[in-house]
Amino acid sequence: MDNTAGITIRKARSQDVNAIRSLVSPYAAERILLEKEAVAYYEAIQEFRVAEDAEGNVIGCGALHCMWEDIAEVRTLAVAPSTRGTGTGHRILQALLQDARDLGIHRVFCLTFEVPFFVRNGFEVMAEQSAVDPEVFAELLRSPDDGVAEFLDLARVKQNTLGNTRMITTLS
Repeated sequence: MDNTAGITIRKARSQDVNAIRSLVSPYAAERILLEKEAVAYYEAIQEFRVAEDAEGNVIGCGALHCMWEDIAEVRTLAVAPSTRGTGTGHRILQALLQDARDLGIHRVFCLTFEVPFFVRNGFEVMAEQSAVDPEVFAELLRSPDDGVAEFLDLARVKQNTLGNTRMITTLS
């Protein structure tokens, strides 16, 4: 159901970091999302989109993190519990996928517990980690980013694994 009248999806600003952290906090407490330090959000603020209601309250967020020439990750997709099921998450995700298209990226993956939501939005469960060529895999191994390590299924992040599902979509 799309009940998002009066909701605006826009690029995040540094002033939105506290609101983003507040959105993530209850999901982090349930081990659905990873809690991050404020500095991590400030450093990545240009990757974020937020949903803002008619009163100017941030009620949702999500980020697109470019990993390589043709692959990016949707990260930190969260909506206020009161807005779940209204279509707000779908609108944020669609904005992030358009950002990927604008960057020339054709494959987007995510790590999620919300498999049905992502299936409805064109994602499929990754059967194997062959989403990148061996040469790209070797280059990605050099990244210090835990999200990249999680995507590659590296042992160094196993202690942080939430048990979520790897999913991917190919954009047209």
